[in-house]
Amino acid sequence: MRGLVFLHGGGQGGWVWDETIAAIDRQSGGSARCLALDAPGCGTRRGIDTASLGFEETTRQLIADIEAAGLSDVLLVGHSQAGTTIPHMIELAPAGLVGRVVYVTCSAPLAGLTTLEQMGNGPHGSDPEAVGLPAGPGTTIPDRYAQMFCNDMAEGEAAAFLGKLGRDNWPASAYARRDWRYDHLRAVPSSYVVALRDQALPAQWQERFADRLHARRITRIDAGHQVMNTRPEALAEILLAEARG
Repeated sequence: MRGLVFLHGGGQGGWVWDETIAAIDRQSGGSARCLALDAPGCGTRRGIDTASLGFEETTRQLIADIEAAGLSDVLLVGHSQAGTTIPHMIELAPAGLVGRVVYVTCSAPLAGLTTLEQMGNGPHGSDPEAVGLPAGPGTTIPDRYAQMFCNDMAEGEAAAFLGKLGRDNWPASAYARRDWRYDHLRAVPSSYVVALRDQALPAQWQERFADRLHARRITRIDAGHQVMNTRPEALAEILLAEARG
């Protein structure tokens, strides 16, 4: 079985994968090796100065973390904003490091747009070329985050999750980049997990991003954006099948 390497999205850290990694451990009987990465400024790397850290340097640090763990031919699993970094990781990684990829409700901005420009500022559906937001600009940030990330969570679960946000920050270079390249991804076996109740990246946009990332197969789960937290057993089953495939 391939080792599984996890990359988190924006505003989160490797901690976001804890429930899914625990489910993988249960389902595999402890035979699966898992590694949760932290981008600079996130998780175990919170608080470091990332002001001068370029996009490529961030990518190379993540690659180095996989190599330092002694892993190769891994199943690389990304969530949300990780969809912007994984293509660059594959481009720069030494041959044999990444064997397969699973994109979990990942974004993939159009070349020429930053991540935030691809998201847009208006409500969902107001601009056919931008993802949009689940509510108008008058909504407070906490309310917006609750809608985007917690629409399928119980009240206590949502409060606990929202309490973890705000301490993890990707380098600013991740939000300035516009030079997205995807054609090389055709050579890497990949699949995409669509979260059907996602209010951060609606399902129709996930389908568009899956095509842009050249995902060969799409799996759908009835869950919101934080599927790794709300449906960890279902996601673990999918990922173990990919790791064994």
